[in-house]
Amino acid sequence: MTGTKWRPRPATLYAAAVAGVYLLVVAGATAGVADAARACQSWPLCAGDLSTLTMAVAVGHRALAAVVGIVVLAAGLTALGDGSRRVRVAGVAGLALYPVQVGIGAWVAVSGGALPLPGLHLLVGVSIFAAFLFALAWRLEAETGSDDHAEGPAAAPTSGLGAAGDDEEAVPARTPDLSLSDRLFAYFRLMKPRLMWLLALVAAAAMALAAGPALSVRTLLLTIGGGVLAIGASGTFNHVLERDRDRRMSRTDDRPTVTQAIPVRNAVAFGGLLVVLSLGLFLQVNLLAALLGLTAIVFYSVVYTLVLKPNTVQNTVIGGAAGALPALIGWAAVTGAVELPGLLLAGLIFVWTPAHFYNLALAYKDDYARGGFPMMPVVRGETTTRKHILLWAGLTLVTAAALIWLTPLGWLSALASTTVGLVFVWAVVRLHREQTEQAAFRAFHASNAYLGTVLLAIVVDGLVL
Repeated sequence: MTGTKWRPRPATLYAAAVAGVYLLVVAGATAGVADAARACQSWPLCAGDLSTLTMAVAVGHRALAAVVGIVVLAAGLTALGDGSRRVRVAGVAGLALYPVQVGIGAWVAVSGGALPLPGLHLLVGVSIFAAFLFALAWRLEAETGSDDHAEGPAAAPTSGLGAAGDDEEAVPARTPDLSLSDRLFAYFRLMKPRLMWLLALVAAAAMALAAGPALSVRTLLLTIGGGVLAIGASGTFNHVLERDRDRRMSRTDDRPTVTQAIPVRNAVAFGGLLVVLSLGLFLQVNLLAALLGLTAIVFYSVVYTLVLKPNTVQNTVIGGAAGALPALIGWAAVTGAVELPGLLLAGLIFVWTPAHFYNLALAYKDDYARGGFPMMPVVRGETTTRKHILLWAGLTLVTAAALIWLTPLGWLSALASTTVGLVFVWAVVRLHREQTEQAAFRAFHASNAYLGTVLLAIVVDGLVL
């Protein structure tokens, strides 16, 4: 009997190339590798004391580059025979750029890391990463895509903001009898507490990056406190304005404004109180933090909730600005200005949002259709949504590498972005293969784990290391 020789799937090779190149990109983005370039100014081998940390980093980086080169060669040659023209173009581009990357790396070494060579080295590395990422996305689309037909969103309420549609029964006017503890918990739910920990961590990471060990406890507490109240106000107004659509959806039909556990008038007053308290805390930090906090509340409550979410398939992408604003608030709280590192951190949150939330949109596709929201899976279909998740995830990893490159962040942030980031990408690839609700939730939680881990690493890098 003749045995069948095992061959990896093309998508597996492209994914391996994506992972390997990203490891090199992040390694090249750390300050440790720049020091290593100065320590080892020969190529391809290092001459010197191999017992030093910088020399060990240099040798390890070059060994990794050799291994990744083999993977890139295999992936590029596989792409040459791919049936998809765009996959062939992307794979061949990645393969052609790799020798260029090696040449620039050699020149970085012999020049001791003289500028602008390290930046060019990083740029070419990102280009190779992008090439194989697109090859992977298009190959997975071809292998796992289907002719799923997008559904048009359900008709939106037509009788005015906050009014029930003609096909909805009127909300009972009588407020349910609730105990004090149940009523307090209902007010707590209005504030969307599940969003608070991550957005508060975004602001904390920005402050740690801006101030380092000099960050004052007062600034930290006032900014986080103001941010939590701002999130609470935004969530409360969102509950009020979306209550009719929430009634149609199984995941939201028990919200306090839907069940009338809290009357609309009370919820609006509660949201207004949270706005006042939030701005009061921000103003004790500085005026810019307060203005950015007010912008975040208005953007989420009005622009996102009323304009973007019910009217455009790009609601998640543009709406990512709401999640990015806490990074600017945290940076402004320390510096009194908006500067490049704060913008980069905000950019990380912005590009992460679609890679994160599209998974939830997949899991609740039918629910969002009933609610009348034009989410990506509802309008464009599941195949397109899965492809976009992978591409946005890749852009998230690239943005994290740029943040590490252009700020004083060190090895801990690099380690967090590579290890958990590749787990995130693995979960998204599995989502393409399995196409189940469980797989969508796995990718959703992996995205949460990625951002949370990276933000914690930034805090530690900024305050301790």
